[in-house]
Amino acid sequence: MREPADRPFDAVLCDLDNVIRFYDTTHLASLERAAGLPEGTTEEIAYAPETDLPLLLGRISPDEWVEAIVSGLAGRVDEARARELGRALARAPFRADEEVVALLRRVRALVPLVLVTNATLRLEDDLAALGIGDLADHVVSSAVEGVAKPDPEIYRIAAARAGVPLDRCLFVDDRQENVDAAVALGMTGVLFREPADLHGPFGFALTRVDA
Repeated sequence: MREPADRPFDAVLCDLDNVIRFYDTTHLASLERAAGLPEGTTEEIAYAPETDLPLLLGRISPDEWVEAIVSGLAGRVDEARARELGRALARAPFRADEEVVALLRRVRALVPLVLVTNATLRLEDDLAALGIGDLADHVVSSAVEGVAKPDPEIYRIAAARAGVPLDRCLFVDDRQENVDAAVALGMTGVLFREPADLHGPFGFALTRVDA
């Protein structure tokens, strides 16, 4: 039961990647070394706004994103190697942080939880693969909504799904610009670096659940 008394926020809006979900790019790094590229080159190209944003807005498929990465790597490696690198990134294995998931499940016992993520149209399948398809009350995905963080609209959508005013939302994200956008709307922002960053903001809820 979600008890309303004396809590500092009435909903948690939480990012997915680099808060809950983490990718293993070990294989990609090995391929980059073999190709004579600095580690991180593929990700730098792949996550540049002109390459990444169309994917996150649902305008291109993951396969089309790989081809955009191939184009970005042109002149650095041959096309076959570039495609191998792009696919290695697109297919990188991922896992959920068990400590963060456990914290969020406990908080959700008291307040609505909404995942707010810049994601692809494969998000539903990804959440199922992570075993967290039931983690949140709602999922707000950029690819479905057609708007991505830090655009203020996606925060408004998430707060509306939670049924909570903007100034009663706690927002968690690993990117400062996304936290800043939430704070500008009146939300309480938490910049995530490790699970311990959630202990303070979630302290009242964890105490209440344990009581």
